[in-house]
Amino acid sequence: MTGAYVDSALAHMAEGGPPPFWRHFHWGLFADPEREDDSPERYFVAAEALTDRILAAGRVADGARVLDVAAGAGDQTLDLARRVGASGEVVATDLSPQILALAAANARRAGCTNVRTQVADGEDLNVEPSSFDAAVCRLGLMLFADPLRGLQQMHGALRAGGGVCTMVFGRPERNPCVGIVMSSALRHAGLPPRDPFQPGGLFSLGKPGAIDALFARAGFKEVATTVIDAPFCLPSARHYLDFIRTSASPVRQILSALDAGAADAAWADMEQRLQAFNADGGWVGPNELLLTAARR
Repeated sequence: MTGAYVDSALAHMAEGGPPPFWRHFHWGLFADPEREDDSPERYFVAAEALTDRILAAGRVADGARVLDVAAGAGDQTLDLARRVGASGEVVATDLSPQILALAAANARRAGCTNVRTQVADGEDLNVEPSSFDAAVCRLGLMLFADPLRGLQQMHGALRAGGGVCTMVFGRPERNPCVGIVMSSALRHAGLPPRDPFQPGGLFSLGKPGAIDALFARAGFKEVATTVIDAPFCLPSARHYLDFIRTSASPVRQILSALDAGAADAAWADMEQRLQAFNADGGWVGPNELLLTAARR
């Protein structure tokens, strides 16, 4: 998510508007409350169902102290805060001070006084050892240059018996939309295709068994990974690309070297290719996620 986007989001909220990231999407579900042809009720019910799986897998309970790693704008942070209640605490960490400012603003707006933010690299959390009951990292671990170190940091932060839950992208072939967008961006930028499993890539932990092995090496026990079919359900392919364009995705970084005309051509090519997933009344992009839970 770019600095300009975060700044505009904070200004929007200061004027009494809703947190803008709520208008984009959650993984595997979507309904834009500002569109008459979408159902806000469907959106929030689906979001709650997915979040409940994360909270349950991470053993997040009332009164717990929870570490939210690579928290971003903090939508899951609010869910964690509500689950732990007034007697609990959520510490949301991220590399970006700007995005954490947005997370803090969202928490204040929601009345979640039990949320604290801390700028920290996921591979060097700088938190008190053995001081958390649970740790959560949603769609962040696969972007770590050294995910094993990230897991070791979470392991060290947890009390004995504490729960951890991560969510990452699954196999490349089960996530064709991400593949289309990435391959199109690389081709238009004149760059060669990338190994989908390279460290720090979107699918770096998608190879079967890879993330379980890392959890075990980090010292966790009772490791279990669940494959989740979580398609992007959107009004159109353009809505999917709108999110990509307003996020800190690798795609934006790749296309940043192009002039405006060439970049527009790349986005148009992506949209055309993504039309393959048009469905009755909208657009449904296949998407596979891996939910891994364990205990210290």
